[in-house]
Order: sequence, then structure tokens, then C-alpha cells
Amino acid sequence: MANSNDSNKAGSVEAPDLSMRGGARAGMSAPKAKPKNTMETIRRIWAYIRAYRRGLIAVLLLTFLTTALSLIAPYMLGHAVDAYIIPGRYDGLLRLGGILLAIYAGAALTSWLQQHVMVKVSQQSVQAMRRDLFARLQLLPLRYFDGKTHGELMSRTTNDIENVSGTLNQSVTQLIASVLSLAGSLAIMLYLNVWLTLLSMVTIPLVILFTKTVASRTRKNFSKQQASLGELNGFVEETVSGQKVIQIYRREQHAEAQFAEINRKLTSAGIRAQIYSGTVGPVMNMLNNASFALIAAVGGWMAFRDWTTVGVIVAFLNYSKQFQRPLSDLANQFNLVQSAVAGAERVFETIDSATEYEDAPSTKTLGAMKGKVEFHDVSFSYKADTPILSNVSLTANPGEMIALVGPTGAGKTTIINLLTRFYDIGSGRIAIDGIAINELDKDNLRSKLGIVLQDAYVFSDTIRENLRYGRLDATDAEIEAAARLANAHSFIRKLPKGYDTLLASGGSNLSQGQRQLLTIARAVLADPAILILDEATSSIDTRTEMHIQSAMRKLMEGRTSFVIAHRLSTIREADRILVIRDGGIAEQGTHDELLAREGFYYELYNSQFKRSG
Repeated sequence: MANSNDSNKAGSVEAPDLSMRGGARAGMSAPKAKPKNTMETIRRIWAYIRAYRRGLIAVLLLTFLTTALSLIAPYMLGHAVDAYIIPGRYDGLLRLGGILLAIYAGAALTSWLQQHVMVKVSQQSVQAMRRDLFARLQLLPLRYFDGKTHGELMSRTTNDIENVSGTLNQSVTQLIASVLSLAGSLAIMLYLNVWLTLLSMVTIPLVILFTKTVASRTRKNFSKQQASLGELNGFVEETVSGQKVIQIYRREQHAEAQFAEINRKLTSAGIRAQIYSGTVGPVMNMLNNASFALIAAVGGWMAFRDWTTVGVIVAFLNYSKQFQRPLSDLANQFNLVQSAVAGAERVFETIDSATEYEDAPSTKTLGAMKGKVEFHDVSFSYKADTPILSNVSLTANPGEMIALVGPTGAGKTTIINLLTRFYDIGSGRIAIDGIAINELDKDNLRSKLGIVLQDAYVFSDTIRENLRYGRLDATDAEIEAAARLANAHSFIRKLPKGYDTLLASGGSNLSQGQRQLLTIARAVLADPAILILDEATSSIDTRTEMHIQSAMRKLMEGRTSFVIAHRLSTIREADRILVIRDGGIAEQGTHDELLAREGFYYELYNSQFKRSG
């Protein structure tokens, strides 16, 4: 049932305001540029984080306090060595030890508080990103989904978002703490001994060069890993959905072979990404230990020459660790950062995709409808080199029932897709009550249409709410009346909880025919001005179909109706039958008129009659 309402319109905050349907209509367009590098993607992630300024300020203050306490401790330790341990004065050592213990405890507490606040900030930021992604998915045209598997889209809303979430939880506070720790440690080290400070910085160029080299490779391989993960999810989702078909045709081994190949590509990309990123930790430790040993050796020699004190060397070694550790932490963060950037780029690619509203800022609306539908020389193709419809012209007068018949792939459903503006025409004109539909607001247009598809889709909710989906303000009495009209009431009341029965995913606890009856009742409840039935009775047995024919006739009274049917016996009473063949209208007329011509419709009808006989 395609019946839109304004409650689906989504908004967002701050810079990531990319999914507002109303904004698109008003002429505001989302940025179309895709992130081309790591810094651009990080800037966009930051746009989500900065919306929670209070939390960030609290994190900054707590991080500053944690770093300050961490910087005080080594200085006091060096003072303890020079003032108490070497001179053998132990009277104040116990008191100093208690102060050091309090400092370390305070640093642990502020660190925990900092992490606690940052988790809230990061989760709220990711929540906003996830909301914008889902909102954008609701607004994307069907062409976008034609080129993406369900599994790939699921991977973007789950795996990619979670990669960003994990990185925000750890990396933001790590970055702030590292910058403060670097600055504080460097300042105190310069104060203690300039020459030892310069010595400790010998390895920094090596760290920067190594990190830059590794980062360029890990980002590429993490991107491949995320793409392969999306492909794997898509394949798993497809095979689970089609498990019956796989087993019927005994294609289990073929499916396993396909899975193994995709799994191999994912494993290969993952191994390369992890091997490159895994070298960061060991190499950084080696460089840090080398720097530590060099400082210890030179510092010991300077203490032996009375150029400095042992306490200063002890303090300096601790500070050099605090100076080197942020560099190591930043390098190690590339594992998370590169993976998160790869995932975020895929998320932003979807968020940046043009919605079906941005390229069609239509503002006209339909009021009270007569229901006249006109196609004038309409041509359309899903792909540039493959025309589907060519110069189709038809007129449906108010209240008429128009049947579309023809072989599979002739273009019947395409005509419906164009009328609902799921796709826009290539050339020609489609008008309702004289107004071209490309000038109409899409929501307003679709609110006038009721569609019952061949694929009877229901949601994981109660039967009552599934029916109310057609009109959210419908009363229980109206819901029951619609179910009666669609001949669904009789089976609903036999269920354990009647209309409050909870449907399983995809309505798997109902038969296909029962699900189809629910979608028909949903269309009845929506009370549309134009009714579209796309093989609406294809999954209903002949006896049940006979029972609902009279109800469907009542539903179509006073409404312009389009009916797609393979079962030709169901459209005998149509005001006009259009025979679609090779992308055009081959024949049109009433059932009796077309039979009398003994053309293509005559052949179709007789072939079905003979098969059924």
C-alpha cells in the first residue's frame, strides 16, 4: 500500500541536516560531494559530535584534569628521590607517598568520568548519524535500491555505523588526552633538561614517516574489507531468504562455493588490513624502547658527571614515556580510525545520494479528484539502451476500470510505476485531471493512490496496526469494516488474538493468500481516489477470489481503477482492456470486443482456457 503521510518526514540537527524532506521541497539541497579523503570524512563526523557541546566541554575539562594529575606525579616522584631517598630522609617520604597515591586515584576517577561522558556523546552522535541514514533511505528513489543489495544496505546501517561508534568511544578522548599530554610533557621536559628533551625527540621523524606509510595502505585495505563485508551480508541475506529454492534445486554446494569465494575475498582484505595496521604497535614499541634506553644511558652519564641529579633523570624517564606514549597511542588508533573512515564514507555516500524529492521540486496538489488519467506518447527505459515503453497513449475516464494484460516483461507494471512516480518518464506526459504528475507534490499524489501489489507485504506488528497502516486515524470499527469488505474478517477472528495477533517477520505465520487479503483490506481502509491492483488476487484460490470479486467491485465503484492480471477470467467486466506487448498497446477494447477480433488477446484467453480445462 503506497499511501504517504507527513509523519514520515525526518529532520536532523546542526551540519548533518541532510535528510529533511520539507527542506528539499523548499529548495534547500543536501551537499552532493562525496568525501574524497580522510580529513573530509573526519570533518563530517565532527559535525555530528559538536552538536553535543556541553558533553564535549565536560570531556575536555576532565581530560585536562586527568592529564594534569598524570603530569604532576612524575615530578613528585623525582622530587622524592632527590629530597628523601638519596639523602636518607624518610620522615616526609610516607606523607609524599600518600599524596602520590591520592593523585593516582584522582587521575583514575577523572579518567573514568571522562570515558563515561564521552560514551554518551559518541552514542548520541552515532544515533543522529544512524537517524539521518535511515531517514535518507526512506527518501531515496527506487533506482538507488535497484543497484544495491539488501545486505549491502544493511551493512551500512549496522557494521559501518558500529565502526564509527567504536572509534568515537575511544579515539576522541584519546586525541584530546594525547595533545594535552604531549604539550604538558614537552614543557616539563624542557624545564628539566633541554638536551635530554632534544635527545628524546630523535625518533619522532621515524614515527611520523612510518605512520604515514602504514596509514596509506591500511585505509585502502579497510575500504576493501568493508565492501567485501557488505557483499557477504547481501549474499547471506539472499540465500537465507531463498533457502527453499536452494534446497529444491539441490544447489547447496553451489551456494557454499559462492559463499567461500566471497568469504575468501573478505578474509584476504582483512588479513592485509590487519597485517599492515598490526605492525604499528610492535614498531612503535621498538622505537619507544630505543628512545627510553638512549635517554637512560645518556642521563646516567650526565648524572655521573654531576650535570643533573638522579631524581631529574627518574622524573625525565617517566615524562619521556608520557611523551612517547601519546605518539604510540595516536599511531595505534589508525587501526580504528582507518576502519571507521572507510565505513563512514559508505554511510555518507548514501546520505549524499539525491532523494526523489530533490530533483523534482513540485508544489502543485490535487484537491477533490475526478480521477481522469491520461498518458500521452509516454516512453521510458530503466537502462539507456533498453527501452521498456515506447510512445504509449491511453485515457482512463473517471470511474473506469482499466485492465492491463500481456506477457511477462511487456511493461504492465512499468505503467503503474510511472503513474505513482516511483520512476519519472523519459518523454511524453502523464496527467491526472489535466495536471501533469511531474508538477504534483509526490506525497500529495501518492495519498490519492491505493496500491495492492502482487508481493503481499506485512510488517512485524499486530494485524490491527498492519491494516491501520493504510490510514493512521482509522477507528477499530472502520478497520473491522474494511476487513469484512475484503473477506479477511472470517480468518482474522479465528486467530488466537484476533485483530491483536502479532505477525511474524514478513507475515510468515499467515498463508500467502491471507497476507494478500490483509493488503486488500489495507487499501480498502485507505479509501483512495485511484485504485491500482497489481496481480492482487494472484495468491488467492479461485473460491476465495469469487468471494472477494463483489467486494472489489464495490471498492472500485466511483474510482478509476487499474488492474494488472494474468488470470484473464478476473477482468472480464473491465470497461477497457489494454493488451501490452513489446512496450506498446497492441490492442484495446472490452472483453467481448477483443475476443471478436481474434487477435493476440484472443490467443492469450484461449490458451489459458485450454490449460485450465
